[in-house]
Amino acid sequence: MLKKLEGLKGRYNELTKLISDPDLVKDQKKYKTVMQDYTHLSEIMETGKEYEELVSSLADAKEMLAEESDPEMKEMAREEVDTLETDIEEMEKKITLLMVPKDPMDGKNIIMEIRAGTGGDEAALFAADLFRAYSRYAEGKGWKVEIMSANEIELGGFKEIVCSISGKSVYADLRYESGVHRVQRVPATESGGRIHTSAITVAVLPEAEETDIDIRTEDLKIDVFRSSGPGGQSVNTTDSAVRITHLPTGVVVTCQDEKSQIKNKAKALRVLRSRLLEAEEAKRNAERSEARKSQVGSGDRSERIRTYNFPQNRLTDHRINLTLYKLDAVMQGDFTETFNALKMSAQEEALKNEDQ
Repeated sequence: MLKKLEGLKGRYNELTKLISDPDLVKDQKKYKTVMQDYTHLSEIMETGKEYEELVSSLADAKEMLAEESDPEMKEMAREEVDTLETDIEEMEKKITLLMVPKDPMDGKNIIMEIRAGTGGDEAALFAADLFRAYSRYAEGKGWKVEIMSANEIELGGFKEIVCSISGKSVYADLRYESGVHRVQRVPATESGGRIHTSAITVAVLPEAEETDIDIRTEDLKIDVFRSSGPGGQSVNTTDSAVRITHLPTGVVVTCQDEKSQIKNKAKALRVLRSRLLEAEEAKRNAERSEARKSQVGSGDRSERIRTYNFPQNRLTDHRINLTLYKLDAVMQGDFTETFNALKMSAQEEALKNEDQ
């Protein structure tokens, strides 16, 4: 492990020099890549320093154990050796996982799309509940949540809500949320107390920047129309809503939340760019061998990934066999344990694939 760390120090020193070069900022794409690599290596170097200190302490403890003649002191040295060896083993695991190459998408912001599936109004209400839970988690992380478009029902739920979430490592935390989320609970409208099962789908798209996807103006069909709210109530009286169709792929994006047509068009383009980036990434992933696919899940929106059972206060993530009896806390935004378990599983799987 010490040899591996020594090998990475050279690259870390190179990057340290590179980020101090004022010319680097002129190439924004290269700058972001370099900064992402530097941040990743900084974390490894920091953990590596702790590891080296533990190794040094272990050498001292072993020396003391070999030289000490006092039985009590010898026993203390033996206990310290055992503790340090355990700590070093754990630290080696941590460093090994950190050495797994980072996905270049991890540092990106996201576009999140939540849609009600089977279950009618109850599914729409749960879509709103899950959106609020994600928003609370984002608030705790200091991220910014911006609603791009929403189709609200009269009871307060959402048939569909699309938002952007921006901040540090957003995609790295939320990337595994894509798929079908199943909810089991007694709906507020159910007088008989029967448990209903409904489902919603979540899609998490890394937000594309203009440098990621080139969209030609001639490939776009842009329509404008009048916005409308729940039950047909008029939102405003001008043709401010925007529908953009990407002709080569047939992808359609609609945005009507803003009163300004220009703002709606800008939001719609952000969503479109991200959907096209996701399609490109999906194509690249499909070309990789099955053996290299993460066991955490493919990100397929049709894959059932999680069940929220309210009567039992239980959350179950089916991909990694994780069960938590703290659904009340999760719905208040406490996803940390779930997200950490998903990331750890993905890292371990990536490490296996690296060794193959």
